[in-house]
Amino acid sequence: MKALPKSNDVAVIKPEQLLEADGFLFGFPSRFGVMAAQCKAFFDSTHELWASQALAGKPAGIFWSTGFHGGGQELTALTAVTQLAHHGMLYVPLGYTFGSGMLEMNEVKGGSPYGSGTYASDGSRQPTELELQQAFYQGKYVAEITKKLKNQPLSP
Repeated sequence: MKALPKSNDVAVIKPEQLLEADGFLFGFPSRFGVMAAQCKAFFDSTHELWASQALAGKPAGIFWSTGFHGGGQELTALTAVTQLAHHGMLYVPLGYTFGSGMLEMNEVKGGSPYGSGTYASDGSRQPTELELQQAFYQGKYVAEITKKLKNQPLSP
């Protein structure tokens, strides 16, 4: 699929390991406006978790990289939400909570109210400082929501 080889220092997660997490931030490259096939294959392998709804109620956010501005930043997020919905996960969008960084017009910046993003071009472009700030903000934001939800007792 012309993807770069995986680095040896990057672990491969197995579907059952998702059970260990209280919340998620799923990130992936976009291919033609949807998550890359490798990422979709991983979600397809979670069928046993889906059948038991083992991930239902867990919060999840999304981030991505696309080749350029017409590469499907928002479409990638919207099509990924289907994976979360079928599992019963709670989608946590970024919204406009990142403040003025969401409205920056003086530099190229990926991301949207759906989540953080970057433009990778041919793979040689690195995320800008603003894109990194948005990504770290999203991580903190989803973690705070996850913590709040975990600490809320269920009503009888």
